Amino acid sequence: MRVHGDKQNYLRVVSYLAPSWFDFYQAVVDYLSRVLGMETQLKQGEYDPLEDPVLLQDQLDFVFICGLPLIRRWQVTPLLKPLVAPVMMSARYQQRPIYFSDVIVNAKSHIARFEDLRGKSFCYNDPGSNSGYNLPMYKLIQNGYSSSNYFGKTIQSGSHQNSIRWVVDRIADCAAIDSVVLEKQLCDFPELSTQLRIVEALGPSPAPLLAASLHLDKSLIEQIQLALLHPDAELQVAMEKIGVKCFTVVELKNYEILAEMYRSVGANCRLASW
Repeated sequence: MRVHGDKQNYLRVVSYLAPSWFDFYQAVVDYLSRVLGMETQLKQGEYDPLEDPVLLQDQLDFVFICGLPLIRRWQVTPLLKPLVAPVMMSARYQQRPIYFSDVIVNAKSHIARFEDLRGKSFCYNDPGSNSGYNLPMYKLIQNGYSSSNYFGKTIQSGSHQNSIRWVVDRIADCAAIDSVVLEKQLCDFPELSTQLRIVEALGPSPAPLLAASLHLDKSLIEQIQLALLHPDAELQVAMEKIGVKCFTVVELKNYEILAEMYRSVGANCRLASW
């Protein structure tokens, strides 16, 4: 929290999640501004959260972040406290704060299942991504493979949106996409539903979340957590529009499984590093 004299004048918030959800995160931040009577500033992250100097220098108050970088950062230097994660409306999410990694191929492809991907080209958004890289690599390890002896080629795309486009344009044969991000893309661009096909859903994994800096007062953190569990009518409209049923409290222990998988992937796949 930024403080000038005795006055707390604004909260600084960054989203490290998919830009397609930015408007919703802005609605969340606007709600917190109404509840707290404080100014807020939300920006889209320009760096990997593990490398963002603003976060590393503890200059942020809240972040929207994936569980994997959250737990990796905690195990190096504790900076963030998990607050809440969204529960999606769709039945596949089982009324839990979870998501999946949907493995997609071009709709015209003859690939029918994950096992058919051997020797194919795989694109991923980032080697630090749970849905885009960690989960599919862990699946290979469980089956006795690694990326070096399974896929014919692996290519980094830079984002889930790029990976989706590359599969559509046949630059790559397959990709693994955060299911919530994919559903948003299918909603925004309905034509994708005829251009892509899901061959496997990996997971579930604990959902991306809102986390608070440990430098904040405990009372403020509790106030924000409680507020998000009981959204006002305006935020509820934004939640319904994007398919969020509610927010629920999450804890650090919910994300430890992601670090365990990441360590296993790092030990078996050359692209991954701790």
